[in-house]
Amino acid sequence: MSRIRTDPTGRTVLVTGAASGIGLALARSLAAEGSRLVLTDVAAEGLDRAVAELRDAGGDVAHHAALDVADRAAVDAFAAAVHERVGPVGVVANVAGISTWGRLEDLSPEHWQRTVDVDLMGPIHVLSAFVPSMIEAGDGGHVVNVSSAAGLLGLPLHAPYSAAKFGLRGVSEVLRFDLEQHRIGVTLVCPGAVRTPLVGTVDIVGVDRDRPDVASLVERFERHAVSPEHVAACIVRGMRRGRYLVLTSRDIAAGHLAQRYAPPLYDAAMRLLNRRVQKVLRPPAAR
Repeated sequence: MSRIRTDPTGRTVLVTGAASGIGLALARSLAAEGSRLVLTDVAAEGLDRAVAELRDAGGDVAHHAALDVADRAAVDAFAAAVHERVGPVGVVANVAGISTWGRLEDLSPEHWQRTVDVDLMGPIHVLSAFVPSMIEAGDGGHVVNVSSAAGLLGLPLHAPYSAAKFGLRGVSEVLRFDLEQHRIGVTLVCPGAVRTPLVGTVDIVGVDRDRPDVASLVERFERHAVSPEHVAACIVRGMRRGRYLVLTSRDIAAGHLAQRYAPPLYDAAMRLLNRRVQKVLRPPAAR
């Protein structure tokens, strides 16, 4: 079967994590495209501000509600309300997520559990609640799952985040074929650094972010970051072109190519990056 290309214009699009960052940028882009929006985020006040902004700009927000995607009952109730008031959606965009980094010896089971609950089970809850009605409607559509470069590469300290994002990548890899028969396309988005509030709030377990050397490391990370608007544009373009894998920056594309076609180069780069990060994390007396 040829690529499933989806034009979001005129379609009802669900966006999670819509109060800020990539989710808000995507909602703005889709509103400008003429999509009908269904929005959610865990931050109620931020979501209300986003909805007001979008409506003031002429965007069509058909329904919105604040909820935690990790709460399956809340997602199911939200889906029931959407289907009753709006009908089936045509595009599901799983953007909501959190990020937890840390060394294995510093991470608690709760750190792992919460990250997997939000970043993997959250999208699964959303897919389970919304995609069956898309299939039943018989009008095709699209699923967008925002994973991460940490869903492709072995980045330092990212084990909990990668556990969830590699998992979402696996779900997407299966669904791209499972949903093909229903004319539902799947796009997996793997951004690198993005200038969003997530960068400022990422939990680096066991590390004082105010330390100058750690702050410098985070600053270097941010210098490579692309804008949420750039990622949103990549997502919309990816849907329109029927692309499965969307990489939003050249450094991640280069790392992915090295991983696939030049494994020794990838191994050397990951070891060098890991050594640099671990050096920063060691106490000054131990360096």
